[in-house]
Amino acid sequence: MDCVIIGAGPAGMSAGLNLVRARRKVLLIDSNRPRHSATLKSHGFLTRDGVSPLELRKTGRAEFEAYPMASFQQALVTSVSVSDAAGPPAEQLRDRPEYRVQATAIRGGGSVDVTASAVLIASGLSETLPALPSVRAYYGSSLHSCVECDGFEKSDEPLALIGESDDLAERALLISQWSSDLIVFTNGVGTVSEADEAALAARGIRVERRAIADVVGDREGLTGVQLVDGEVIPRTGGFIRPLWETKLEYASSLEIPETADGWIEADADGRTAVAGIYAAGDVVPPGPHQLIVAAGEGARAAAVINRYLIGSL
Repeated sequence: MDCVIIGAGPAGMSAGLNLVRARRKVLLIDSNRPRHSATLKSHGFLTRDGVSPLELRKTGRAEFEAYPMASFQQALVTSVSVSDAAGPPAEQLRDRPEYRVQATAIRGGGSVDVTASAVLIASGLSETLPALPSVRAYYGSSLHSCVECDGFEKSDEPLALIGESDDLAERALLISQWSSDLIVFTNGVGTVSEADEAALAARGIRVERRAIADVVGDREGLTGVQLVDGEVIPRTGGFIRPLWETKLEYASSLEIPETADGWIEADADGRTAVAGIYAAGDVVPPGPHQLIVAAGEGARAAAVINRYLIGSL
């Protein structure tokens, strides 16, 4: 196998398509656990604006699998390690290692145990939403995490920004491009400084520091944010700041460097510090990407992987 790609989101699919078009033998492994599974429509992807993310994945897979060098397996990756069959690990790491990729079968798929010359990690992130009982009911319809993706659809609505991260003030400024009726909910956590609160107030943006009990609504969507003291502040939509985390336990033996924020360290072309290991999409800084940006990163990484596989002059 020339390359194994972990993750069939926009980054992985785009890389896979470009690599099979370079006549590379590619195995694309996906666990079918997309972070955006709750999202009804994706936006900003040229020629696909408003398409369902699931439809985008389905179309991408069909395009990839139309090439004879392409293979797809629905499985959960459990291990990526230097292959013992290709020689002593220390010797390989100095040159061009071979990697063994193992994955367990899910939903009727087959297990995987293959060797590849390159591995692209495009597996996305695990996402933890604010600990509010009803947040999942409105996530992807009334509440979103990507302002660039869904801001336009919330234009001029009374919006909430809910989170506990230290970038809430900056995110509030961005959201104010689409609506002047915005309240920042810090859920009792002091992540917005008094100076930032004053600056936001000057722009008509209120900061609500009381703790949140839940988000409330009906079949039509979100209607408000309920505070622990019982007050319900009317809101029809908004944005939340999840906590994101990469999951690289399966590749722990490779000691792939990560940033202080937990993203995989990679250069602009997706190269990591480990020879033959690449990364693209949400797992690299600055974290969660628009779909079209992730797809572009995948295409760029594919070109670099193809050149790596050719070898030196």
